[in-house]
Amino acid sequence: MQYKRVLLKLSGESLMGDKQFGIDNRRLEQYALDIKEVVESGLEVAIVIGGGNIFRGIQAEEGGMDRVQGDYMGMLATLINSMALQSALERLGIATRLLSAIKMEEIAETFIRRRAVRHLEKGRVVIFGAGTGNPYFTTDSAASLRAIEIEADVILKGTRVDGIYSADPEKDNTAVKYDVINFEEVYKKGLNVMDMTAFTLCKENKLPIVVFDMNKKGNLFKLVAGEKLGTLVEME
Repeated sequence: MQYKRVLLKLSGESLMGDKQFGIDNRRLEQYALDIKEVVESGLEVAIVIGGGNIFRGIQAEEGGMDRVQGDYMGMLATLINSMALQSALERLGIATRLLSAIKMEEIAETFIRRRAVRHLEKGRVVIFGAGTGNPYFTTDSAASLRAIEIEADVILKGTRVDGIYSADPEKDNTAVKYDVINFEEVYKKGLNVMDMTAFTLCKENKLPIVVFDMNKKGNLFKLVAGEKLGTLVEME
């Protein structure tokens, strides 16, 4: 295996599949099967999922709602997605632990770094819910922070496109894909990889990022096994 411990970042929108809202059970099952495959190969896996398929705090602000209130609602949405993925993994026989940045003793353990690391060492999939537990921070920032805290080798950002492009490939046919790019080039070219807070956190802690197509079955295993997929963001 190319890595020992990874943090997989999934967007909430990716769980919608072909739906306009909520969770597509077929997409959820595909993700669970892909994660099961890499866990059974011996990889330690932590996961952060967004909540955009259910609720986004920034959209609430646009509608006149208090931003802080909206962000907390978004955190609850991430927990719904996290519980759904936990259930899908456990149906496949994969031991998981859901750790929340907000205290919710009935459904999740409260996040403690040492506890999270211990779960990973025991071969359990650890799902981090409720973002960082703070408003004004995205789940990208939560993914970067948790990856650094658990000393992950890399952040694997699963998206619906197969890497980072010079422009949005879904809108621009002339967009060029990058196989490898460094952090400084991303800044200079103004490429959208993560929000700037999350991206800078990775750069300052020398944590590489791989952006890849998670919707293609088997890609996750190919990636961690060393196949060149997606786009690697690395230091100079």
